[in-house]
Parts: sequence; structure tokens; C-alpha cells
Amino acid sequence: MRMLRSFALAAALWLGAAAIAQAAIPVTLKAETVSADGVVTLGDLFDGAGSASGVRVAAKPGLSVVLDAGAVQQLARRAGLDWSNETGIRRIVVRSGASGGTAAAAARPGNVEVLTYARSLAAGDIVQPEDLIWAKAAMAPSDAPRDAEDIVGLATRRPLRAGSAVSARDVSAPQVIAAGDIVTLTYEAAGMMLSVKAKAMGRAALGEGFAAQNLTSKRTVQAVATGPGQAAVGPGADQILASPAARYALR
Repeated sequence: MRMLRSFALAAALWLGAAAIAQAAIPVTLKAETVSADGVVTLGDLFDGAGSASGVRVAAKPGLSVVLDAGAVQQLARRAGLDWSNETGIRRIVVRSGASGGTAAAAARPGNVEVLTYARSLAAGDIVQPEDLIWAKAAMAPSDAPRDAEDIVGLATRRPLRAGSAVSARDVSAPQVIAAGDIVTLTYEAAGMMLSVKAKAMGRAALGEGFAAQNLTSKRTVQAVATGPGQAAVGPGADQILASPAARYALR
């Protein structure tokens, strides 16, 4: 028994030492993320990346590329790095540090930096961070977004060509409810929450209102889509319709 306890203690100590040896290296995101060549690496993004500096994160075909912070955090973790992201960053923009053609284009009058599509998209595609890059153009659309965050997660209204400038009218909230769908209506107020099943009488995107018929009472009510097969009614629905911030949070 004593030998067994000694073995268990030795195993515990060994496993503890192994865990320490495998602990991720803490790193911090650089204040300005710049890549000088055609790819983005962990060394471009983080101070203290060490031997993981050369791990490739993404290609950088334009003046800059937009990265999803969560995906970068997971990749860093697999490479043995620990980025805590305490400030809750959602997107990382890596700009080009190359000189030459890019600098010359920037120097020409009438050239502005605009958000463009990194690849061609079909109607109904959901825009992802890797679908967007910053590039130079003669002029920006009148409704050009100032931040990639305004476009990521939205659905394209029509086919879009790679390299074209992003316009707000290109996209809309993705449809999550179709006419005839059976949805769950949730009423929440004063700490109380009730849910019932209903039939959608029309289609709706996230944050949009639609009519729904209660399957039990056959009463038709106005609801607001909060996700696939999910909708809010009552004060919660009113708050979403009245607040742009609340509709944005649904994305």
C-alpha cells in the first residue's frame, strides 16, 4: 500500500511538471499590427511570440486584411501562446507595411482607402471577416462602411465581385424565419419569462418584426426575430425595435 501511495504521488508530481512545461506562453497584441510581406503570421500580431512567430495566420492580398479575433486566439493557443484578449477585441485589422506600389498609390490625389471584397460572393452569402480587405480606390461609395464590423455577419443582397468597394446597400440582416415556420415566442418582463409555439405568417431577418399565430389560441401577435426559430414578443420585442444597439447585438 505504501508503495502504491508513493507511485501515485510520483505520478501526480510528474503530471504537474508536465502541465507546467506545456503551459502556454503569455503574449500581447501589438499596438499596430503590420505585415511587410504577403502573409500574416503570429509574429506580426503578437509581442513575445518566440518560436511560434512564423506560424501563418492568413494571406494578405490587399492593403490590409480583417481577422476574427476569436479564430486568432484559438490558433495562437494551438501554437502554445496565450492571448487573454481582456479588452474583448472582436476584429483585428492587419495593414500592409510594404513600400513601392502601395505607397505610390497612396500618394496619388483622389485615392482613398475603402473596404473591398476579398472574393466574389453569391447572393445570400454571410459576410465573414476574411471576405473583407482594405484597398485604395478613386472614391468611396456614399454609404461605404467605416468599419468592417458593420458588415461582418450580414447577408449579401446580390452577387458581389471580388475587388469591388463595399456598400451598405449590398447587404442586409440574414433571414432566420420563413413564412410557415414553427417558432418559439418568448415573453419576458419583471423577471418572468413565458414561451409558446406559434406559426410565422411572414419571413423575417434578425431584429425584424413579423406576424405570428399562436398555435393554441390562434391569436395573431407581432413578434421580432431573435434567431432561427426564435422570436420575442411584448416589452422585449418593443425594446429591440426601438434600439439600433439592441438589433446590432443580435448579430
